[in-house]
Amino acid sequence: MKPDDGMTPLDSLFATQREAHRRAPFPDWPTRRDRLQRLLRLVLGNEEAIERAIDADFGGRPRMETQIAEIFPSVAAIRTALRSARRWMRRRRAPVSKWFLPARAEIVPRPLGVVGIVVPWNYPLFLAIGPLVDVLAAGNRAMIKPSEHTPEFSALLARLVGEHFAADEVAVVTGGPETGAAFTALPFDHLVFTGSTAVGRKVMLAAAENLTPVTLELGGKSPAVVAPGYSLERAVPRILAGKLLNAGQTCIAPDHAFVPRERLEEFVEATRTRARAMHPDGLADRDYCSIVDSRQYARLLRYLDEARDAGVRCVDLFEGRGRDDEAHRLAPFVLVDPPATLAVMRDEIFGPILPVLTYDRIDDVLDFIESRPRPLALYWFDDDARRARDAVERTHVGGACINDTLMHVAQESLPFGGIGASGMGHYHGRWGFDSFSKLTPVFRQSRWHAMNLFAPPYRPLVRTMLGWMKRL
Repeated sequence: MKPDDGMTPLDSLFATQREAHRRAPFPDWPTRRDRLQRLLRLVLGNEEAIERAIDADFGGRPRMETQIAEIFPSVAAIRTALRSARRWMRRRRAPVSKWFLPARAEIVPRPLGVVGIVVPWNYPLFLAIGPLVDVLAAGNRAMIKPSEHTPEFSALLARLVGEHFAADEVAVVTGGPETGAAFTALPFDHLVFTGSTAVGRKVMLAAAENLTPVTLELGGKSPAVVAPGYSLERAVPRILAGKLLNAGQTCIAPDHAFVPRERLEEFVEATRTRARAMHPDGLADRDYCSIVDSRQYARLLRYLDEARDAGVRCVDLFEGRGRDDEAHRLAPFVLVDPPATLAVMRDEIFGPILPVLTYDRIDDVLDFIESRPRPLALYWFDDDARRARDAVERTHVGGACINDTLMHVAQESLPFGGIGASGMGHYHGRWGFDSFSKLTPVFRQSRWHAMNLFAPPYRPLVRTMLGWMKRL
C-alpha cells in the first residue's frame, strides 16, 4: 500500500497492518502457530547476537544475565503459547439465566487488530517479546517501538523481525522521542507501554485521543520486608539477587527494605558479605552490570550525594572502588534510615542503591506502604504464613512474592501488571491472550421462547409475572 497524500511512513505502516487485519480478521491456529514458531526461531537462532548487542548498549551487561532475564523467559513464554493458545482460542460456554432457557450463550475470543508495543531500555528483548507472544497468540498484528537508549539492540531487532515477518504481521519502528510520540498517537486497537510512571501518563493521554485501551507496565517503589524472626541468611541473598540483577535497573527490583530496628547492623553486615560473595572482584567483576548510560549514572550519583549531605550513612558493599565514572559502573550501596524527604525515597531508584528502614511494629510498615503510591511488587519475608497472608491482603500492590523476589514475573500462569501509579492491565500466558482479545459475548436464542410475552402492549400479566420472578 502506498501512502496517501499527507501520510507519514509510520501512518502508512499502520494502514498496511490495519488493512491486512481487515482482510484476515480471524487467523486460524496454524497461522498463529507459524508466527509463534518464527518468533521462537528469531530468538533461539540469534542468542549470541542478542547478547552482544545488549552488552554493547549497556557498556557491560553480563551475557548470563541476558540469558537468565531475557532469552530464557522469552523462550518460555513462546513455548507456553505454542502448547496452550489453541485451547485459549476455543469458544467458551457461558451459563444462561434460568428465565431465558433453553437459549444458549458463549464467549468468542476475537483478535483486536493492530497492537502497539512500546519497549523500555532495561530489558529490551524480554519486554518486547513478552507482550508480542500474547499479541500473536491472540491473532493480532503488532508494531514495536524499541528504546532509543539501546540503539544496537533496536537495530538488531528491526533487522531480525524484518527477516522473520512480513511488515503487515510484525514491524519494528526505530527513532527518538518524536517518533515515540507519533507512535503512541496512532489509533491502535490496544497499546502496551512499559516504562516510567511519568511517561506512562503522557502515553495514556495520547491514547485517550483515539480511545485506545492501554496496558501500562510502570514501576514505583517496591518494598522488601523482613518480618520479625525471619532468617537473614535466607532473606539477604534473595533481596540482593533481586536488587543487583541488571544493577538494579529492573522495574520490579526491591526499591527499599524494612528490617526490625534491633537487627539493622546485622542486616547491613549481611548485605556486605553477600554482595562481595556474589561479585568478589567488585566493579571489575564482569558478572556485574554497568549503568546503561551517563544520564542514568549521574542521576544515581545525585541520590548518593544528597543522602551524604543529609548525614545519611552510605555503606559501599564492594571492596575497592565504589564508582567508575568513565564506564558508568556503580557499586551497590546501602543507605541507613534515610529521611522520607530525600529524592532517593521519593523516586523509583532503578539502580544498585538500597535504602534500609528500621521499624518497631509490623503494622507501622504496612501503614507506610499503604500511605505511598501503590507499588508494582511486594516482597515479604516471613515464616508466619498467617501474617504474610495478612500483609498481602492489607496492601494494594501489582504482585507479591513471599520469601523471594522477582519470581512472580517468571510464572506464565500468573497475570503480571501494576495497580494505580505502578500501572494498569496485565499480560502473560492466558491473561495476556485475554487482554489482547475482544471476549465477544454471544447469546443464541432458542426457537421456542417466551420473550414475546414481555413485548408491548404491556398487559397486567406482565406485572404479575415480573413480581413472581423477582421473588425466585
